[in-house]
Amino acid sequence: MSAIQAIYIRGYEERTEPKIHVVYRIEIQAHVRSWNMWRRYSEFDDLHTELTKSTGSPPPNPLPPKHKFALFRSHNNEKLLEERRLGLESYLRAIVSAKDEKWRDSFAFKDFLGVPIGRQGGTNGGPITQFSSSSWLDEHIELQNSIRDIRADINKRDALADRADVVAAHKSNVNAKKKLAGVLTRIGALAMGLEELAKSGLSEGELQRRTDMVSRLQDDCEKLGKMVSIAKMSSASRASAAATGGLSALNPAPESEREALLGSTSTSRPFSRVFGAAAKQPAQETAQTRPLDDHGLLQLQQNQIQGQDQQLSQLTTILQRQRHLGEAIGSEIALQIDMLADLNNEVDRVGGKMSAANKQMNKLR
Repeated sequence: MSAIQAIYIRGYEERTEPKIHVVYRIEIQAHVRSWNMWRRYSEFDDLHTELTKSTGSPPPNPLPPKHKFALFRSHNNEKLLEERRLGLESYLRAIVSAKDEKWRDSFAFKDFLGVPIGRQGGTNGGPITQFSSSSWLDEHIELQNSIRDIRADINKRDALADRADVVAAHKSNVNAKKKLAGVLTRIGALAMGLEELAKSGLSEGELQRRTDMVSRLQDDCEKLGKMVSIAKMSSASRASAAATGGLSALNPAPESEREALLGSTSTSRPFSRVFGAAAKQPAQETAQTRPLDDHGLLQLQQNQIQGQDQQLSQLTTILQRQRHLGEAIGSEIALQIDMLADLNNEVDRVGGKMSAANKQMNKLR
């Protein structure tokens, strides 16, 4: 709430739905942005009751009182409306500027003003347990930033391993794992918050969009989890390679073994690697595998498997999105078919009436 610089009630207007009532335009000015909220007097009254109940004492300024026969007077009494506007503005300003923060730090007050909730509801730095529609989106953005930080830690770990700084690489990997665990917990809370927002009236389309957003976060975390766990051995191997001979090759074979590795014209059977005891055809050497010994070849295989796993995860995500899109298209087509069937029945019904009317006209002639 320290981000709020000023708060005003700039005006009011009369609305007719669901019945005639007056709403007041609240302007909130913060360090970064400003926004407006429209609230009616009954919502101010509910806020005052909730603040008094949750904090144990009423806010500093009293709420402007209700007037007798307000139903017949307030909608067209400019003087009464202006007095109430000024009273409501003083009421909000007193809460924002009060020395005691208990009223402005409450969830009810932040939700009333549409303020991003941030960590409200969590305990001891835990995940958020209550969301408004805007605070849910803010939390999603924070999680995206956290995922980018984890990727940066993983890249830093690999760079440190390449420089043979094993201790620093391990520390960076531990930091990435801790951050990832926290992000997973917050994503679970985000999914639960979405269920609560759905119950409070979130539209079906927006609910589906936000569900997809949570799924993408979960997919990213799954990939990061594999990178953190699998790359631990990879980083150690790279650090060992850098410490023993640089990064020009992963564990290059000694020069004395190159002749046997590449084969010799003096031998009747050239040396070659055979993958599996039942392999009938010897594996063909490539420019990438030729300079590597067994350890280097194993490391290369693990790197390729890791890359294939990441590509498979990406493909799985794409297929899931395609499936959801296909299901949505199928539902829409089914709906259109039902509508066309109803239209066809209606045309038949009208056609039958037209035929009957024509017969009656023929009789009249």
